[in-house]
Amino acid sequence: MVRSTIIVRASDALPLAASVDDEQIESALQEQKQQAKLIFRRITPNAEPRCSIESGPYTLHYLISENIVYLVITDKSYPRKLAFSYLDELSKEFWTSYGPKVEGIRKPYAFVGFDTFMSKTARLYQDTRNVAGGSNLDKLNDELQDVTRIMTKNMEELLWRGDSLDRMSHLSTSLRSESEKYRKAARNINVQAMIRKYAPVAAIVFILFIIILWKLSG
Repeated sequence: MVRSTIIVRASDALPLAASVDDEQIESALQEQKQQAKLIFRRITPNAEPRCSIESGPYTLHYLISENIVYLVITDKSYPRKLAFSYLDELSKEFWTSYGPKVEGIRKPYAFVGFDTFMSKTARLYQDTRNVAGGSNLDKLNDELQDVTRIMTKNMEELLWRGDSLDRMSHLSTSLRSESEKYRKAARNINVQAMIRKYAPVAAIVFILFIIILWKLSG
């Protein structure tokens, strides 16, 4: 389910709008909302434009567009495609409604009126079964980008290891992973080549050894 949403300015993490959450959600997501503030502080001009960060039973998904960060907290089991589809809808409507005004804002939550659109859109995405069967969203689902290329992080990596959200960090991690795969593949190929090269020799030596033993025993 979609649990909570917040929109901030990327350059200084100034809150622009947020969903109105009840006391139960506020209490349940207290830790994740604090973590969201950490994420906003970690975002730089080189940050990945889309990222999913796992935190206990929840996942924080964010989308950066036009110097604005759109972040939604969902259940960990909630499909990433739907989470980013939801954020895409918010980003398009928010930019159409308030885009030119964003840079000049000095006070937090200047666009609280956007909660009406967020609430209405969130309701469409609350139940994945409704979303999957909703004719209004069929076309939208067909247009979704491939989420397998979206960076995924664990909150502990950000909190304790100081991992970066930058593109180059993600790229270097991917390169390290690919390099390790290639090294393992190369080792396997070398081992197989040695087996093919020396197996006949080993077989001959073994046969000679058996013959010598047989003669000695005779």
